[in-house]
Amino acid sequence: MDKSTGRPTKKKVVAVVGGGLVGALNACFFAKRGFNVEVFESREDIRQAKVVKGRSINLALSHRGRQALKHVGLEEKIVSQGIPMHARMIHSPSGKQSPIPYGKKGQVIFAPSEAETYPNTKLNFEHKLHDWTAETGLMTFVRSDGSKEQIKADLIVGCDGAFSAIRKQFLRRSRFNYSQTYIPHGYMELTMPPINGQFAMKPNYLHIWPRNTFMMIALPNLDKTFTCTLFMPFEEFEKITTGDEVIEFFQKYFPDTIPLIGSDALRRDYFRLPAQAMVSVKCSPYHINDKCVLMGDAAHAVVPFYGQGMNAGFEDCIVFDEIMEQFNEDFSSVLPEYTRVRVPDDHAIADLAMYNYIEMRAHVNSKWFLFRKHVDNILHFIMPRTIIPLYTMVTFTRTRYHEAVERWHWQDKNDIFLIFHTWLQAWLFTALWGCLGKGHNDL
Repeated sequence: MDKSTGRPTKKKVVAVVGGGLVGALNACFFAKRGFNVEVFESREDIRQAKVVKGRSINLALSHRGRQALKHVGLEEKIVSQGIPMHARMIHSPSGKQSPIPYGKKGQVIFAPSEAETYPNTKLNFEHKLHDWTAETGLMTFVRSDGSKEQIKADLIVGCDGAFSAIRKQFLRRSRFNYSQTYIPHGYMELTMPPINGQFAMKPNYLHIWPRNTFMMIALPNLDKTFTCTLFMPFEEFEKITTGDEVIEFFQKYFPDTIPLIGSDALRRDYFRLPAQAMVSVKCSPYHINDKCVLMGDAAHAVVPFYGQGMNAGFEDCIVFDEIMEQFNEDFSSVLPEYTRVRVPDDHAIADLAMYNYIEMRAHVNSKWFLFRKHVDNILHFIMPRTIIPLYTMVTFTRTRYHEAVERWHWQDKNDIFLIFHTWLQAWLFTALWGCLGKGHNDL
């Protein structure tokens, strides 16, 4: 027993399966608490790899993720290697650009370029999970040379992505709910190079080309390039079969990008890789007894249209840590409470991400949408505690996701009443002062 804290001496083994962003951050949290942490990653150490294979999509770091990083002393290190984005920049087919701020002045999101593990951990690369048992915590891994290694853990944390090997064991158990949904759209990445050593477009924006049934976005990178991601139904991707058709398509829908990306690059890069699929995963519960818990994409893979996938995964870490503090690190109490608290929030952000794809590709062109955005911002300025825009709650606060959705629906129903109420107050205030002024003049 640690006399200073009243907690048991921490010599338990925590095995984190998956060495990606959420797995690495989880290792930080557990190591900070004094657990013996082992991280297992099926891939090689990309820091030493000559060629890094795999798919990627740009990431946006906002308040939830920053709070988790701050808790383990990594916020400034990560933020310093990101690029702040103050607003969306909407590109019309004619080439006109219109900014839409995210929120109040000073509210920004970041595109981070790397995340490193906390030093008090042991990293095991090229260890592919072969099998594990929830009853004993015994895990078997297969190394790259075919040999096997076993480890027994007091707690297994599954952070191994949307197609989680850890989660497969959950599927064999009764009363485990699971669903996955592939959206009919795929994504393809293209690169916009620098021009004369500088960004080809304004860097502190999320650039969006909304085209109703599809869209393209561009995010800045530290090397002065932009990563352009085209989101489109698979059948539309498949209709384009030649370089000339690529140019015709971009000339029709994204003409301002052709001189910035380059015709030759477009002809070449469009066919470099096929469009990739996007899946949304929901499941519950997130735990098995006091032995295993799912976090990040293993628990709740979301489509990337709210910029919250990484942030939700990072918030998993800090929520779990807060519950650990609440229940004095008693896994038998912590794990079921984590499921109870986190499942409704993760399901809510999965639904919001689906909704935001419609908003990004279509609604941002709507005059009604822009009007409502302005109204929300005005009401938020007048009544900051009563009206808070949904995007502000999700991106710039730690309001629970499902509570943000409930409040959004309430605000949506009551906006017109609040506008009238605010107008009436302003009219009465003006009229009252007019009467007082008249009375004063009569004296």
